Amino acid sequence: MPYISIESGRLTAEQKRQLIERLTATVSEITHIPEQFFTVTIKELPDENFGIGGKSIDEIKQNYNSKKV
Repeated sequence: MPYISIESGRLTAEQKRQLIERLTATVSEITHIPEQFFTVTIKELPDENFGIGGKSIDEIKQNYNSKKV
């Protein structure tokens, strides 16, 4: 059984629905495995619990958003 796992920050219910639908359809099309055989899980990690380059994702997002304004 093919398994797709996504680790992310907080997503809306609509974003989750779209990810599950589109990832399943795309991988099914590429692999020629029927969609009903795929399992998709979304693991949400709070941004403050995940870091890159010595900074939490929360900090990185705050810095990014302040530069956009």
